[in-house]
Amino acid sequence: MQDTELELLEGVSGGPDAVPVASVIVLHGLGADGNDFVPVAQMLDLSAIGPLRFVFPSAPVRPVTINGGYAMRAWYDIFPPSADPALPRVEDEAGLRASQQQVQALIAREVARGVSAERIVLMGFSQGCAMTLLTGLRSPVRLAGLVALSGYLPLADTMPAERSEASYGLPVFMGHGREDDIVVPARGEAARDALLALGHPVEWHDYSMGHSVSPEEVADINRWLLSVLA
Repeated sequence: MQDTELELLEGVSGGPDAVPVASVIVLHGLGADGNDFVPVAQMLDLSAIGPLRFVFPSAPVRPVTINGGYAMRAWYDIFPPSADPALPRVEDEAGLRASQQQVQALIAREVARGVSAERIVLMGFSQGCAMTLLTGLRSPVRLAGLVALSGYLPLADTMPAERSEASYGLPVFMGHGREDDIVVPARGEAARDALLALGHPVEWHDYSMGHSVSPEEVADINRWLLSVLA
């Protein structure tokens, strides 16, 4: 049974009494939880910006079809690919849109706590990358930017019509492993090309790695965050 509320792990760089000037909401991949990207955040040096609040939500627990119905933390269900490559992938639209609302609520929560929407970055890996693109491009308030790692663009056919005016020209950092056999590079490249066609400034990087994050990628994310949150 799906949890109704997200579990949250968070912290502010600069200490518990520091007042954050920006927020980064980090969405983990399938089967992980909010702890997964804490070490990555600890590798970042964003002190030039000022105190930042990092928010690490854990996805609801739900059965995942591609994993034999085993219940795990997942932003949405994943179905096995069709035996016929000509057929489109079947997506869990209901699950995607439910999690989109939850992530949008996290953005609203940061705004309510005093951080301007334009000082909020959504960052996600794999399933979390899909949720970052799904939510960030449809957000009714403009964000600082999106960090999309080792993922793809969900509900791609509806995105051009559904993306919000607030998201027009929103900058996006995209990173992908050239040896990724979980989300093949072609899916990330297709997302990149779709965003570029709609006028988004996409900074694309590929790395010699599989379905993971490398120190080189973290350094590139660090530089990009400094630029969009300066």
